[in-house]
Amino acid sequence: MAHNDTYYTDYGGNRGSSRPSLLMLLVDLVLTLLSGAVFVMLFTALIVSRIDPEYTWALPMLGLVAPWLYLMTLLLALYWVVRWRLKRAALMGLACLFGLFSVSLFWRPDAHRRELQRKYDKNFSYPRSAFKVLSYNVRFFYNDAGESSADSVAALIERLNPDIVCLQEYYPDLAARSERMMRLMEEYHTVQIAPETGQWYRQAILSRFKILRSGYIMRPKTSVWADLLIREDTVRVVNNHLQSTGITAFDSEYLTGHAYLLDTAREEKLRSIVSRFHDNCVVRADEADTIRGHLDSLAPALQILCGDFNDTPLSYTYRTLARGLNDAFSEAGEGFSHTFRGFFDALRIDYIFSSDGFETLSYEVPEVPHSDHLPVLVRLKRTE
Repeated sequence: MAHNDTYYTDYGGNRGSSRPSLLMLLVDLVLTLLSGAVFVMLFTALIVSRIDPEYTWALPMLGLVAPWLYLMTLLLALYWVVRWRLKRAALMGLACLFGLFSVSLFWRPDAHRRELQRKYDKNFSYPRSAFKVLSYNVRFFYNDAGESSADSVAALIERLNPDIVCLQEYYPDLAARSERMMRLMEEYHTVQIAPETGQWYRQAILSRFKILRSGYIMRPKTSVWADLLIREDTVRVVNNHLQSTGITAFDSEYLTGHAYLLDTAREEKLRSIVSRFHDNCVVRADEADTIRGHLDSLAPALQILCGDFNDTPLSYTYRTLARGLNDAFSEAGEGFSHTFRGFFDALRIDYIFSSDGFETLSYEVPEVPHSDHLPVLVRLKRTE
């Protein structure tokens, strides 16, 4: 009996030694609090895009970090599985499952394999009916050094050889000083419309297809359109440059460089950033509603929607403009895509959408330094 008592005492002692240490308890407590915060923020980010920003104050800012919130949720779910905390694992797993429907807005896992097959298949070729569309915010043709990038942009367009080009922040004076850009412009039918009368920059549509008519959407005037005759079809191409975020280069450096950590005036500066971001979100929502009304009035006409939306895929702006259209990245993108050169290279704010009459064959974002944005190149094909 004594032997058995000793056996059970030893067994109990071994169990006692496997209890979590104080350090692990502290880690679990911190990660439990973090899990709760991430859970709430992810759900908020996924839901807030359905609500007009006028009623959501600063919550749309969560869309800027939504991919990282989802990644953190996934990692925390895995941690709780390893720790065998099933209730917490189930909660984070639920958030992962709910967010899974939005993953294709940020990350495409399987397109790379198809692209490799195309690259190494000597007999592969795109159908002759396919055509290429390029959208690019050229920042008035100024590069990072403040010098003219018109020659470089012209060379890029020549290399990519798109059939339709939608340029935002097109500065005709700098373009006119570039012989290469002027020669290129002669190869296309062009539409150039200023946001306001006498405005020094314009939004431009260049097309190898015949332009039947063109104009702008009354509000905002930074949204311009052209009807193109693409073979037997009339296609409405809309080129957009929506209201900026209101976050300046100084703000971006202030946030990404963590300068606010040592700044005694950070509360006032952060409040100013959030306020400007919210105000501009409201303006973009109004612009998106106006453009959506224009597109709905054309249905079921063929449509291609391009431009710099200055908003992420988890935003009211994106959700409104994407309704009834296909996002080229979600259809044929590869991996993680960003189109803005800044904010940790984490923002996709430039888009090409098309109506159901088109199939997206390819999606590409060339890494070039000519602007603070990257160009988006898409290959489309008319469905049979």
